[in-house]
Amino acid sequence: MDLFSEIEEPEREELKRLRRELEEANYQYYVLNMPTLSDRDFDFKMHRLQELEAQFPDMYDPKSPTQHVGSDLGKKGFETVRHKYPMLSLANTYSREEIESWVRKLPANVEIVCELKFDGLSISLWYENGTLVRALTRGDGVQGDDVIDNIKTITSIPRHVVGTPSSFEMRGEVLLPWERFEALNKEREEQEEPLFANPRNAASGTLKLQDPKEVARRGLDAYLYYMLGEDLPGTTHFERLNTAKQWGFHISDAIKVCHNVDEVMAYIAYWDTERKNLPVATDGIVLKVNNLAQQEELGFTAKTPRWAIAYKFPAEKQLTLLKEITYQVGRTGVVTPVANLEPVQLSGTIVQRATLHNEDFIRSLDIRPGDHVWVEKGGEIIPKITGREERPTPDPSLKGGELDSAPDTLPFREGLGVGFPTVCPECGAKLVRVEGEAAWRCPNEAGCPPQIKGKIEHFVSRKAMNIDGLGEETIDLLYQKGLLHNIADIYDLQLGDIAAQERLGEKSAQNMLAGIEASKNVPWARVLFALGIRMVGETTAKKIARVYNTIDSLQQADAEQLCAVEDVGPQIAENIVKYFEDSRNLDIIARLRQAGLQFEGEAAEGPQSDKLAGMSIVISGTFAHHSRDEYKALIEAHGGKNVGSVSKKTSFILAGENMGPEKLKKAEALGIRLMTEDDFLEMIK
Repeated sequence: MDLFSEIEEPEREELKRLRRELEEANYQYYVLNMPTLSDRDFDFKMHRLQELEAQFPDMYDPKSPTQHVGSDLGKKGFETVRHKYPMLSLANTYSREEIESWVRKLPANVEIVCELKFDGLSISLWYENGTLVRALTRGDGVQGDDVIDNIKTITSIPRHVVGTPSSFEMRGEVLLPWERFEALNKEREEQEEPLFANPRNAASGTLKLQDPKEVARRGLDAYLYYMLGEDLPGTTHFERLNTAKQWGFHISDAIKVCHNVDEVMAYIAYWDTERKNLPVATDGIVLKVNNLAQQEELGFTAKTPRWAIAYKFPAEKQLTLLKEITYQVGRTGVVTPVANLEPVQLSGTIVQRATLHNEDFIRSLDIRPGDHVWVEKGGEIIPKITGREERPTPDPSLKGGELDSAPDTLPFREGLGVGFPTVCPECGAKLVRVEGEAAWRCPNEAGCPPQIKGKIEHFVSRKAMNIDGLGEETIDLLYQKGLLHNIADIYDLQLGDIAAQERLGEKSAQNMLAGIEASKNVPWARVLFALGIRMVGETTAKKIARVYNTIDSLQQADAEQLCAVEDVGPQIAENIVKYFEDSRNLDIIARLRQAGLQFEGEAAEGPQSDKLAGMSIVISGTFAHHSRDEYKALIEAHGGKNVGSVSKKTSFILAGENMGPEKLKKAEALGIRLMTEDDFLEMIK
């Protein structure tokens, strides 16, 4: 190898590494809705990869992240459809100087349309004869998932429009407004489910749900920003958007036609501040050449139009002191570290606390009390720590200084204030960490005060048993007085015991007891949710209750049977099985049953036949004649059993379009028969 090859080798390795990192980041962002890189870090890595690929043209690869947009394909249950016009991404920059340079390179006297860059999920809406017929996600830019049933739940997207061409496409962004985002994350926090990092991820996750009713409940919105098709009205982009607004489409009022660099920069400066007052998330400004003929003349690169560019606002961040790390214990025993900060102002609010998520997060940033850390507002609303300043070299003669000699492990040592605890900070029980999970948990469910009170608070909450008068402070008071130790104790409370407590009195006691009595009429699905089984949220509880209409039938189900219920995976199934294996939970259920709670829903219809008796059937893919839930009901109605995973015991797979690749691979390996829906319907007639 010559000298120049030796010099080039590290950069070639960097090129390969960046491709791997960006492909993984795309998958985490688009498919899993769990971003691992900030937008800024992703963009910088992408720009560096572009530089290296220009330096080494012999390493060209059409599969490189620089040659295609990130893909959100991969979610089951949606038909994949090819875009009529490819959905490309935009070139972007964080530099106002680069924006000025881009504008100056355009043809003389060109008009530029400036628009807000909404931080959501791209959508393509197709209308035929004025009727919405298809709604595709960006997918991989060439094809996308048709999510039309979910799109129809968004009230700002018209299903029918009049006075339009026979066929045209509207593109835009699906968003979750700040208010709905905060409410959704609050629900997830109460259930100790992972929080959405920002409204964009929440919108993306919502739009790929299988249940349109749940999509409707979350309250998505949408802004449209581009029209495509043949024989469309107008010769400029701005004219077409105004026409679309007259047709009834939700077009932003913040769009402006600019004629020079100064007007563009004034627009950017104005919205850099004013956007914080908007009801939805924005992360930049999009600039487009207004004249459509000029757009066509400028053309495209492999993945971006040359006639448009995005300027991204830099995230607002501040450096502040990490004074202390404290630990909170949640309802299910999860121990969450919290950063207590020297107060700092971000986006108009004072930030003093930020979650540190878990031990792995602390390790990844290697942060300790006394460090100066960078704090950002994730999505302009959730404070998060993104890094730290280099700390001074420790003096080995000082207490704790020797700990820095082990750089690969964060020094978790009692008494030094820098380590994750090994015992519960509330009850002293030894913490446990389940393999595959990032969180440490306190296993002392029956003796740990925050867990006891948290379970009671969850049980009485509005979406569960809805018992008025039992708020957080009252529950704490009754717990301290020894009147509440678990949820069953609620139904043993007496008027005199409640009225005797400070700040309560007889009237409050009567109202509380009336609420407790009324809760006995709460239906089975909400009672199941109220029990607080780990990861069984409100929607999942409803789906379980539809399949298992009594608590006795649910208790007898094994994990494989539970996985056949929509939205129930192996982890949720295991949590349900473990819940019923705990004798303490069975005692509580017996007391609640004696108190008169509803542990039975509507009786399931009897079997129509025994044609599928003894058969275990897996459903995979999408279907033309019935929904997946309807096929599950048909299987049970004819004596069969729905199972969620393929095994030697599987009788056959009811296979639709876009069958899951892992299920297909396992079926082929085990020789399991695939049955089409037509053959299945013929089988059961």
